[in-house]
Amino acid sequence: MLKPDQVALILLAAGRSRRFNDGDKLAEPFLDKPLAYHVVTALSHLPFKARIAVVSDTALDFAALGYDVVENPDPAAGQARSLCHGITRAIELGCDNVLIALADMPRVTAAHIRRMMDAADGNATIVASSDGVRPMPPALFGKDLFPELLRLEGDEGARELIKRGHHVIAPPAELVDIDTQDDLRELRELYGLRTDGLPEQPPALIRDVARRSD
Repeated sequence: MLKPDQVALILLAAGRSRRFNDGDKLAEPFLDKPLAYHVVTALSHLPFKARIAVVSDTALDFAALGYDVVENPDPAAGQARSLCHGITRAIELGCDNVLIALADMPRVTAAHIRRMMDAADGNATIVASSDGVRPMPPALFGKDLFPELLRLEGDEGARELIKRGHHVIAPPAELVDIDTQDDLRELRELYGLRTDGLPEQPPALIRDVARRSD
């Protein structure tokens, strides 16, 4: 079991949005804020030892939200490069555990992260999320995994590593990631929003669901 103050949160926000086709995906409006700020808000009350945002060419101000911002100058090298930047900074800050989260997963909840920490066990811990079918981020790693994480290359990230770990299941709707314009359109429609991103008043039932998932 881990407590948040034993963990560095590493938020990966340096993707090139190749499948999104146009613009900065993470800055796209969803409900009352940019898409990337939803996971930031959801995890804002967890007292992490450090908060690190790995970014590239974005106008979003993660520093103003309490993050130690690390620039990835070469996002074309894949997600593993961002991971390396985040892990290196966590080591510099003296952190023994890291939680890897993606900025394009807007419905992740603090309750799910706490369940992951409850499942952690020692310095060699690997705890990943699962929708009941496949493991995925967010994922938690102990310091014994840092050397292996630093050797990763390409776009696969830690995908093979998390297959070896303990998997904490969450509803698929909580683990949705936004890769394409269609993904964002479907998410907006779920909340009763117009597909151009301009919010209408969500139905009461949708508002209740949204509140319970915060």
